[in-house]
Amino acid sequence: MTEHKTIAVVGATGSQGGGLVRAILDAPDSGFTARVLTRDAESPRALALAGRGAEVVEADLDDEASVHRGFAGAYGAFVVTNFWAPLTPEQEAARDRARMEIDQAHIAARAAHANGLRHVVWSTLEDTRPYFAHLGRTVPTPLGTYAVPHFDAKAEANAAFTSLGVPTTFLQTTFFYEAFTQGQGPHRDADGKLVLSLPMADRPLAMIAAEDIGRTALGVLSRGVEYVGRTVSIAGEHATGEELAARFTALLGEQVTYRPQSYEQARAAGYPSAVEVGNMYEFYAEAAAYFTGARDLDLVRRLNPRLESLDGWLARHRAEIGATV
Repeated sequence: MTEHKTIAVVGATGSQGGGLVRAILDAPDSGFTARVLTRDAESPRALALAGRGAEVVEADLDDEASVHRGFAGAYGAFVVTNFWAPLTPEQEAARDRARMEIDQAHIAARAAHANGLRHVVWSTLEDTRPYFAHLGRTVPTPLGTYAVPHFDAKAEANAAFTSLGVPTTFLQTTFFYEAFTQGQGPHRDADGKLVLSLPMADRPLAMIAAEDIGRTALGVLSRGVEYVGRTVSIAGEHATGEELAARFTALLGEQVTYRPQSYEQARAAGYPSAVEVGNMYEFYAEAAAYFTGARDLDLVRRLNPRLESLDGWLARHRAEIGATV
């Protein structure tokens, strides 16, 4: 009987890590078992995964000793940090979120190195700053030197793994379909008409279902050494604003018009992260040729045959999208 290899999954009760745990549990012949790393082993999500057969270990990326315990005896790990994680006012005042992500990546890398992990999949993103410089575009920096902190800090954190020689695959993600239920989908204008106002000009946006990040990570882990040291950039679909508006029109049975914001309008929207989000869209749009080109959908489908199309995802979430318009 073949011994199963344990994959320690950071963020296992979240969308990305949870996708990997469920993918492993759904594939008992994959050769892997899932170890859920969570700050709260008694949370409903942790208990649900335990009920399906996953091992659950309490660990926190801010507590290095706990991460060592979580990685002990594992073959590999999936590591993701959450730039948007809720912080107390005291935590927010004491540390910036970019530094938090980088520190957490270093903790995970040290634990992976010390425990001899054979393969780590690190969920990361591009550093936007070289692209803005290459394009000759100057954007405001909402956090120190970072243009899009939740991209740039993850890219900086890649060095945590490479500097220690941790065998790592760098899994570059993208915009989640789920954002369409969280304020980025169609909305009604002053005349009551449905409008999609993504700041993407006429450029294609690379998108993916959050669940598919974990599923694709399983495909990478299954191929082992073939993907160690490689960067794999993923998406489920590429579509322009006009194409998205047509999809929403078909879904909702009501005309949706694409009316893109400018980047400046997006940055001036007034909510706390508006500048960062406006910069993010400027990167997505102005670097679209690179960004979508790096995300080979055929490769992603080979790694993840269950890769969900946007139409399939929209159909499953029609009620949620309809409730937001």
